[in-house]
Amino acid sequence: MKPTGILFFPAFDWAISPTHPEREERLLYTRDQIFEEGIMDLPQIKEYHPRLAEIRDVARLHFCIPTVEAQIIEAHLVSAGSALVMADAFMQGEVKNAFAIIRPPGHHAMTVSHGNRGFCNINNEAIMIEYLRQKYGIKRVAIVDTDVHHGDGTQEIYWHDPDVLFISFHQDGRTLYPGSGFMEELGGPLAHGTTINLPLAPKTTDAGILYAIDELILPMLEDFKPDIVINSAGQDNHYSDPLANMAFSARGYAELNSRLAPDIAVLEGGYSVETALPYVNMGLIMAMAGIDYSNLREPDYNPSRFKESPRNMEYIKKMVAQQWTAYKNREETIADNRKKSGNFVNYNKSIFYDTEYIYEDQINHLRICQNCGGFRMIESRAHQRTGEHFHVFCISIPANACQQCQEEGRAAYQDMIKKRPFDLLYLQDRVKDDLRIYKVHKDIETVL
Repeated sequence: MKPTGILFFPAFDWAISPTHPEREERLLYTRDQIFEEGIMDLPQIKEYHPRLAEIRDVARLHFCIPTVEAQIIEAHLVSAGSALVMADAFMQGEVKNAFAIIRPPGHHAMTVSHGNRGFCNINNEAIMIEYLRQKYGIKRVAIVDTDVHHGDGTQEIYWHDPDVLFISFHQDGRTLYPGSGFMEELGGPLAHGTTINLPLAPKTTDAGILYAIDELILPMLEDFKPDIVINSAGQDNHYSDPLANMAFSARGYAELNSRLAPDIAVLEGGYSVETALPYVNMGLIMAMAGIDYSNLREPDYNPSRFKESPRNMEYIKKMVAQQWTAYKNREETIADNRKKSGNFVNYNKSIFYDTEYIYEDQINHLRICQNCGGFRMIESRAHQRTGEHFHVFCISIPANACQQCQEEGRAAYQDMIKKRPFDLLYLQDRVKDDLRIYKVHKDIETVL
């Protein structure tokens, strides 16, 4: 039997502030618990060590304004690189599954990055997915985001990708940051139904979440047949988390992971530093490695305090039924969208970077293609925390783009160079792995 791969990187130079939950101690208690219990010495576990991601790995996914280097510190490259180490270990058959226990997190980071939002500058899971596609030819991917906060960054990145099934369950956005992730958010016109959100009421327990796993998420995964399943493994649905109001337990997390059986898990949120994280991480590791977790429990856990209300369970059942219908009807909806739309669909977005108080305005242009999910062009404006203002134009050609979309996307980049109305132009051609930045005022093109 192959072992479970574990990589532990706490990022000692990464912190929002010394007293903030996103600080050095964020993983130190977990490290102490794991090593004291002797988990890392078991034959079911194989430990890995981090490496730096390359700038190209980040640029393949993100448009970092003005450059990747300007938006990150070394800890971001180590965190993203750790996810890539786990990806290689899994794809090369060294492990049966893998868990990257890393900081900084990433699931709030979107395609364009002007700074930090929700503690995230770059998106570790999405960087890993595009690496898998580029290096190993992976096509269909499922991401199950178990963080209490809606994974709005990952959702935005794959909003138009029909080959990525993104499922997020989270505390209802009417009660918690980032205020999104509602049921009607189902994906773009050519990827409708491959974004599925389950906004849960505060105080939802193990029973409610595991019902959604059994009755919706697992059937969707069986039907979608992804090449790989990623768990964006947030742990802040825990009943003791200080930044949320849910009622999940450590054993519930272990059971979730046992049923979900992800190929790779990448750590996201969870801020009950001492009373939850060591137990939750232990539960996830034990479940992935096939170790008995029946005796796992927090010192203060009392199951009588966590009974799912009949009213909330009825709400969850209705939500599950509605989202299953949306998923099953997705091809019909996409076909209708192709008939009704012109060559491009245009829409505006306003994005708030809560950590750095940056306001970004975007104009998005999606190519409506009859053969693939199209390519995207993004016009973005923002004043960054340095006081600099950037007006940029970004062209993203996805890995599964058809020949026509590839040619049109590359031609659009050359056309924008001639027009020169922006500070910076970006080409992200994932088919050829061709990544470029054109500095308009200096008339300099950099190939990454």
